[in-house]
Amino acid sequence: MSKKAGMTRPVMRYSEAFKLQVLRELETGRWESREEAARAYGLSGHATITYWVRKYGKEHLMGKVIRVEQPEERDEKRELRKRVRELEKALADAHLEHRFDEAYLKIACRAAGIEDVEGFKKKNAGKQ
Repeated sequence: MSKKAGMTRPVMRYSEAFKLQVLRELETGRWESREEAARAYGLSGHATITYWVRKYGKEHLMGKVIRVEQPEERDEKRELRKRVRELEKALADAHLEHRFDEAYLKIACRAAGIEDVEGFKKKNAGKQ
């Protein structure tokens, strides 16, 4: 994105009191997230507040989630992801096969002089 001549974005400087107020509000639960606090105060993004969190040693506001899993849970998740990939591939293959079948039916009907392909399909449904 190019800037027009003479148009620069102003540099915002926040007071220590303001920074600490925002962090205090996060600690007391006024805001559910750094993103919400940033929106409320019109800050350009939550990265500003993240910087303040680190600067003032308030890492507990970072909202890190530590997940502890049993080995069998990790294996199960890995297997489920593998199964999802296999099913997605099978679905894509089935979709392509269906499209080919539809195209072949239209060609065969045209060759046989059948104009109403949908009517032909309804009339012959289940006859295979």
